[in-house]
Amino acid sequence: MKDLLGLTGLGINLPITDPTWIFFLVLVIILFAPIIMGKLRIPHIIGMILAGVVVGEYGFNILERDSSFELFGKVGLLYIMFLAGLEMDMDDFKKNQTKGLVFGFWTFVIPMALGIVTSMWLLGYSLVTSVLLASMYASHTLIAYPIISRYGLARIRSVSITIGGTAVTVLLALAVLAVIGGMYKEETVGSLYWVLLVVKVLALGALIIIGMPRLCRWFFRKYDDSVMQFVFVLSMVFLGAGLMELVGMEGILGAFMAGLVINRYVPHVSPLMNRLEFVGNALFIPYFLIGVGMIIDVRCLFTEGEALKVAVVMTVVATISKWLAAWITQKSFKMRKSECSLIFGLSNAQAAATLAAVLIGHEIILPSGERLLNDDVLNGTVVMILFTCIISSVVTERAAKRIVAEEHDGETDTDKKKNDKENFMISVANPETIEGLVNMALTIKHPKQKKELVALSVINDNNTSEAKEMMSKRNLEKTSIIASAADTSVRTVLRYDMNIAQGIIHTARENDITDIIIGLHRKTNILDSFFGTMTENLLSGTHRQVMIAKFLVPVNTLRRIVVAVPKQAEFEAGFSKWVVQMCRMGKILGCRVYFYATEQTLAYLKRIIDREGANTFSMYSVLEDWDDLLLLTGQMAYDHLFVIVSARKGSMSYQPSFDQLPGQISKYFSNNSLLMIYPDRWGDPEEIISFSEPRRAVGPTAYDTVINNLYKWFKKE
Repeated sequence: MKDLLGLTGLGINLPITDPTWIFFLVLVIILFAPIIMGKLRIPHIIGMILAGVVVGEYGFNILERDSSFELFGKVGLLYIMFLAGLEMDMDDFKKNQTKGLVFGFWTFVIPMALGIVTSMWLLGYSLVTSVLLASMYASHTLIAYPIISRYGLARIRSVSITIGGTAVTVLLALAVLAVIGGMYKEETVGSLYWVLLVVKVLALGALIIIGMPRLCRWFFRKYDDSVMQFVFVLSMVFLGAGLMELVGMEGILGAFMAGLVINRYVPHVSPLMNRLEFVGNALFIPYFLIGVGMIIDVRCLFTEGEALKVAVVMTVVATISKWLAAWITQKSFKMRKSECSLIFGLSNAQAAATLAAVLIGHEIILPSGERLLNDDVLNGTVVMILFTCIISSVVTERAAKRIVAEEHDGETDTDKKKNDKENFMISVANPETIEGLVNMALTIKHPKQKKELVALSVINDNNTSEAKEMMSKRNLEKTSIIASAADTSVRTVLRYDMNIAQGIIHTARENDITDIIIGLHRKTNILDSFFGTMTENLLSGTHRQVMIAKFLVPVNTLRRIVVAVPKQAEFEAGFSKWVVQMCRMGKILGCRVYFYATEQTLAYLKRIIDREGANTFSMYSVLEDWDDLLLLTGQMAYDHLFVIVSARKGSMSYQPSFDQLPGQISKYFSNNSLLMIYPDRWGDPEEIISFSEPRRAVGPTAYDTVINNLYKWFKKE
């Protein structure tokens, strides 16, 4: 079919070579394959692969697998491995690293053993050929990983175990490939070649693990442009992959390591993460899947009997061996059946390292003139890739649905009420602090919380102007853009009120806000207070949790969270809420949370963290006296977040020494990022009005001053 439309005079030849039409057809496949597959209840990934079969050389020959498919296909492959490392829950990974190693061991050993036996016994291949063929069964590619991301399961235990095992088995499989490939290289000189290979791989791994985090931390602090950050992260991915290829290993390992290293600098709920996932899932990964389908020759199954036999043996052995590895892992650690299915589904697909192994083995010519891996193995491999990808996608989709249903059924009514009750409002005034406040809100809100954020800008009726109104609208628009980039909806509110504090309080009541986030007040003159009149009036006018934040570094570059907790803080109404939120923030940012409190309060802290399953690396130290707060200056660094849990006057945990906090913070903690938390308290001030406590702005009284002086005098004594 040289001229498909010769009768019409358009002169469209097949395969199409014009870049414009190639890209258009690929986009059409990416657009319609999920729609068609969705109606048939088939995973979208299968649609991409089958579409590649149809339009490829062995189908209707509409598109040629040219350099564009090789380029974008390799980028997509590296992207899959990068996202697997980037989205991994590092806390869960560290806790389950032993399970991951065990699964990696079984998913390598079982396919190797079955592969060698069946290749020599059923197919009659030599030992070297059988070992290389078995290593192809041992490796696997996380083709179905986009399904996991779509269902929001990237951070569960079974996924972490599978990804950890993937790194182990791919590394060992590529080592087998390197050894066999090196046996037939002319430059291989005895054991020195292998020693140098191991040394280079270890040195490169150390360079990526040690050097790349420092480079990321420096860049993210210096540059906050979203495009620059996106390009920088991609450059780190391909730098890691390229360096790994330079030392003789596959680039997928370098991309995976880069994802692990950059993990803590790209929070799971952040604009940068959303951009990375969007670009990969919209273009690069589908391009790779279509390219995989284009190399599959289905006709060989019906034209060559030996190729059919090899394809059947390879597909059956690869599938059975991966299922056995997942089943043994499930029984070893008493996991659920749905977790076993998920592990098997993720680990069954063969593509990346398998393709590398078969192509390298096919190019090796033995002294007898035969190829190490003949044409039957090459054709059998591409058929195995097709069927294992289909099995992987179907099993993963079903297992993911089952796990989501189990989690939904296991969620108690109390948990659902907690999730539904969380509603954040951000008061925006200074455009320089908006990004930090939004990013903090994204890290502390519940991941299943679907309620929109409320962004508020209040204009004082007594000091209104067109310039102030325009500035407020720009601030709200900027807030909406930042949150939308993280796939989070925001409702903006521009309000006119007699004073800013009352505007915030009234908006919070109207929208049933549970958490109010504001930036730290900037002193305008020497007589101005540390928090400002607005903040003091806000604290006295609402019983909801108020968080006052100041960030000197981007939120994603924080390395530690230090929380100072006063005595009797456990008796406050909002104690559990802020504890879980701080642990949630540490989990998403990948940093430790250090709690300093009295022994009694620490016991409550540990109990809540264990009960709520906060799942973070928390450290506990005793802070006997609140006046010893200054001792924490030795524990703080520039990239640490200092969290001070305070209380309103009249609360159980309120102490007279709280009045000294502004001076202490200004003098000793001015070079640290700061977050002050005023937890929920019992009783709404709007509903509690009495003769003994009329509604007014809370300020220091003569009584308070006398008490403070007596307290200081006895303290000195």
